[in-house]
Amino acid sequence: MAAGRSATRMGPAELMQAAAMARRFYLEGKSKIQIADEFGVSRFKVARVLESAVEHDLVRIEIRVPAELDAERSDALRARYGLRHVVVAESPADAPANAHDADHLGEVAADLMSELVNEGDVLGLAWGRSTIHMAAALKELPPCTVVQLTGVYDVGTAERGSVEAVRRAAAVSGGEAHPIYAPMLLPDAQTAAALRGQTGIAHAFEYFDKVTVAAVSIGSWEAGISTVHDMLSDEERSHYASLGAAAEMSAHLFDLEGRTIGRDLGERCITVEAERLRRIPEVVAIAGGRRKGDAIAAVLRSGLVTSLVTDTAAADYLMRVPPGRRPALDRVDPADH
Repeated sequence: MAAGRSATRMGPAELMQAAAMARRFYLEGKSKIQIADEFGVSRFKVARVLESAVEHDLVRIEIRVPAELDAERSDALRARYGLRHVVVAESPADAPANAHDADHLGEVAADLMSELVNEGDVLGLAWGRSTIHMAAALKELPPCTVVQLTGVYDVGTAERGSVEAVRRAAAVSGGEAHPIYAPMLLPDAQTAAALRGQTGIAHAFEYFDKVTVAAVSIGSWEAGISTVHDMLSDEERSHYASLGAAAEMSAHLFDLEGRTIGRDLGERCITVEAERLRRIPEVVAIAGGRRKGDAIAAVLRSGLVTSLVTDTAAADYLMRVPPGRRPALDRVDPADH
């Protein structure tokens, strides 16, 4: 057999042709059909040459995202739980295993909101430390209406909590703000019902069915990790724990399977109803840290959330536990409107 070059090595003519085609395709943005016409070959030949250019390191394709974001974990988690968007931020190297950086997650969530919200949307913000940090980090937002989805943890600190978050988001967007000046948790269902009927609160509730994008926080059913948990008596906490409470989101409780429990608690709360949340096209949950892993998984299994902003500590845990069978992708994508 005549001596010749190795089948795995490109000769000078092939190298020059591959380089020229690669330049047209990757740098000049020409289609494979246009390149085929120019070089007098088939588009299938162009495709093979482009593949060969990558294989022989003539072309290097580099996917770069900011160092603080983890693209591989984000995509794996999105696919595993059937979510629309997942952004995983790097957990701080020196952070305790059970901690999460609320400020950093808030900044990441703020960037995501700026991307997801379109002009004319109605943005809903539920009470939560993460959503408050997110609103504080907002730098730009298209013109939209902003509505509060839950009452406040403490009326005396409303101006530093969810009310201020709603005002901040509205100020950044230049849109209307509809805050709720009422406690999230009331002593009984009758008091809560009376408050829902008050003019200002009723007006905010009228916007719930118009919300197109919402931001919510997730809490574990334990002290310091769930606002609602901290608002209840020891007896009430024990009662809901006996029902299997594992997570709390917007004053709704969930067991590990993602089922809602404690409906009597919801009747005492000023909050968007679970079924209304389910009808919102885009619901973004913001939560991180290994300590919240079970709670995040439970809420994802509920099907109420379409997207997630989290950190690597929580993401690694979420990849090890069963995702459940409640994907949220059957909702209408707000981008289709």
